[in-house]
Amino acid sequence: MDIKQTLRALTEVTGVSGNEASACDVALTLLREYAPNAEADAFGNVTAVISCGNTAAKTLMLDAHIDQIGMIVSYIDNNGFLKVGACGGLDMRTMPAQSVTVHGRKKVQGVICTLPPHVSTDHSKVPEVGELAIDIGMTKEQAEKVISLGDRVTVNSSCRDMGRLVSAPSIDDRGGVCVILRALELLKGQKLKYDLAVCFSAQEETGERGVKQAAFRLDPDEAIIVDVSFGRTPDSAQHETAELGSGAMIGVSAVLDRGMTDSLRSLAEQNNIPYTIEVMPSSTGTNADAVSVSRSGVKCCTVSIPIRYMHTPIEAVDIQDIEAAAKLIATYAGGDINA
Repeated sequence: MDIKQTLRALTEVTGVSGNEASACDVALTLLREYAPNAEADAFGNVTAVISCGNTAAKTLMLDAHIDQIGMIVSYIDNNGFLKVGACGGLDMRTMPAQSVTVHGRKKVQGVICTLPPHVSTDHSKVPEVGELAIDIGMTKEQAEKVISLGDRVTVNSSCRDMGRLVSAPSIDDRGGVCVILRALELLKGQKLKYDLAVCFSAQEETGERGVKQAAFRLDPDEAIIVDVSFGRTPDSAQHETAELGSGAMIGVSAVLDRGMTDSLRSLAEQNNIPYTIEVMPSSTGTNADAVSVSRSGVKCCTVSIPIRYMHTPIEAVDIQDIEAAAKLIATYAGGDINA
């Protein structure tokens, strides 16, 4: 598996929370290479079960969310400008003057309005999402023929090859999807310790909603939630971030099972897999918070990959961290990564 090629395929399609169909179609096709029974459910989750052949085996859930942050059209004003709301946690500092695509009856190009500095009185003010307007170059009557309230909006960006790094608008969390696919490739043809329940879940960015139904249906005993976390930049706090290239980030939190954390750490050390420890004191802000309380409770841990510029159109990841996270998960599932 070419990690860069897979990541490009996953990030070049859009899938804002609640409208993940295009991203799900790509992920479903990729997952069926390892699990022909993979399917998409009514909520938009892509799931599959891979049996280890032992009826007494426990089920290990591997989850990464498929949705991305974006906007939703809330109003078309009398001059044809669009007003929007947020689907997920937009970094509003980056939004003015961005070029965007409105996913209406057809794709419509637009730009987010910005006030020129010559006539602005407060250059430090960060706009609220309700203050944004999108110029699509149409009258109201023209706009209403191709755009409906509720249509999603994405910032225009691309997948950039930067050597060891890849930058794209939806590394959060298509990078996690890529980790799981790579782990499944490493496990192909090997004897598994668990039945694997794979889930690429919908609507994480808007309240961890998709994984709730999936976890209830798949009923795992344990779960590894794969997500992204904060990568170090020149202006970041060292104790709150991890260097890109430092490997998988193994989670520690009140929500997470300490036994799983310790096992993952031990396996990483035994197999020379680079890792760091990520401490999230009370909750994780990931799907682990929802999965851990599914049914009568699920033992959970997080394995994350550090990225730079989270929740912007230029998120960046080191492909070596994707490989390290995939190897760690494959080893935990019983695979021999050196085979």
